[in-house]
Amino acid sequence: MDLLRSLPLGLYLEEPQTWLHKIDPRVKFAWLMSFLTSYVLANNLWRILLVVALIIATLIARIPRRVWQQQMGWLLMLAFFVLAIAAISPDGLGIDNQPRLPANEQILTQQAFSKNPVPKPAVEKKEYSYVLFHEGPVKVTRYSLSLAVRLSTLIFTVIYSTNLYLLTTAPEEITSGIESLMQPFRRFKLPVTEITLTLTLSLRFIPLVLEEVQNLFRSVMTRAINWKKLGLKGAFKLWMTVAERLLENLLLRADQMANAMMVRGFTSPNEHRVQWHDLRLKGHDWLAIATLILFWGIRLAIGTQV
Repeated sequence: MDLLRSLPLGLYLEEPQTWLHKIDPRVKFAWLMSFLTSYVLANNLWRILLVVALIIATLIARIPRRVWQQQMGWLLMLAFFVLAIAAISPDGLGIDNQPRLPANEQILTQQAFSKNPVPKPAVEKKEYSYVLFHEGPVKVTRYSLSLAVRLSTLIFTVIYSTNLYLLTTAPEEITSGIESLMQPFRRFKLPVTEITLTLTLSLRFIPLVLEEVQNLFRSVMTRAINWKKLGLKGAFKLWMTVAERLLENLLLRADQMANAMMVRGFTSPNEHRVQWHDLRLKGHDWLAIATLILFWGIRLAIGTQV
């Protein structure tokens, strides 16, 4: 089991360099925020379109199949299970449906002619059913299906859009872009550089956490522990020991990282600034911005929830 390969969360894909890698990190950050915020007060059609857009963007970017296949597969499977479970779950409205017309239509006809002797043209009746499917204990209503679509698409959009951003953007580019966007906050004496430095270290720390979890998991598996003999109490005590060891190793890694920075004379982010990237908008960046404007135009046109 290799967590760094089977669960590539927060990892940067250095090779091959796709067209998503070449876009300015500030533009990609705007796209990420658009995916995360356009979901608010949107209809189900727009939510489904967001999922389709993420899948198409992954395919046309020519990201290696080994990178996205397993993770996208797990996310789609999770979204499908959430869709199925939420669709058949009670919607919580507690609506008792009653027919719009009385059981005896002759009574309605007599009342209509007694009040208004002039006959009215017949109006075509449209069948409406709040319950879409009901077979035994399985019951799917319009509201439960709508709620299921919202939950499943939300899970996929939030997780996969964030992972696609981290996959195609280096941690240094992310921090440089966010620091550039946060420059106006310096007027309010907000420690922008310290915040971006903390973000850089946290992004660099994610692979270390996965590595420590992987090493501890392998150490437990190689000891051929008889779990049945341990029982529930013994297994819980063992995993608590593993969790304690994991915390100790992570604190040790953090201390080593801090000592490495102190040895190199690091005292303040403002005094040891490193210009990682030259942030300049190019032709493909302006094209991405124009596409983003079109994205929001379509969102306001067809994606608003009625």
